[in-house]
Amino acid sequence: MSFIGVLEAIGKGFAKGLKWALAYAVPVEKLVMLLFPSAAPIAVEILDATTLIQNAVLLIEQKYAASGAQSGTGPQKLAEVLLLTERTVATLLAKAGIIADSNYIASIVSAVVAILNVQQMQASAIKA
Repeated sequence: MSFIGVLEAIGKGFAKGLKWALAYAVPVEKLVMLLFPSAAPIAVEILDATTLIQNAVLLIEQKYAASGAQSGTGPQKLAEVLLLTERTVATLLAKAGIIADSNYIASIVSAVVAILNVQQMQASAIKA
């Protein structure tokens, strides 16, 4: 089952779904090491920015899955995640010494989505 499939299944109970989706989230420390390998020691701001992005991705994916409109909506979902997170993420990363424009943050969001998809595929392969 794909990450989208999982979110579609949990989208039916939206209130309970986000809590369940967060259980499938990548531990933020691991995610930060994948996204910012040269950031050692890891600044709290980077952890906060990464957590914010991952939570926003999960929320938006769940929203689209619950409405049954997740296919072919990547650009719309990215725009919504950026709307929710871009300003705060840019500020947090700047405090950690990372200059992040809109394209950079969009790349981070895309990377988080890709990592979540890979993690879900790995979890499915282990169960099989």
